[in-house]
Amino acid sequence: MTLTLVKKMWGLSILRPRAAEPLRGAARNGLLLPALLGTGLVAVALLHVWLRLQVVHMGYALATATKLQRQLEQENRELQVELATLTSPQRLEAMARARLGMAQPQRGQVVVLP
Repeated sequence: MTLTLVKKMWGLSILRPRAAEPLRGAARNGLLLPALLGTGLVAVALLHVWLRLQVVHMGYALATATKLQRQLEQENRELQVELATLTSPQRLEAMARARLGMAQPQRGQVVVLP
């Protein structure tokens, strides 16, 4: 809304609001181009910020996945050592003798089937 000078009385200006005139041809184009450029710059800035946030998010996800992979590899190594320990022939023989009372078979106890 613009103000227009109506009348000057006794050194005072009387201002009255007047309706804004619609922009015509050149004036409209003069405002349209900067508005479009401003909107484009804002859109590019927002895209840049969004992409940076995605990079940071992926960095955190990658760090978490790498940490989990290292933990799982360590657990796998520990389980392999435990498996090798539990299935060693010496341990199995000792457990069979102690818990089950087993012993080496005598000479006539083994029968070979055809």
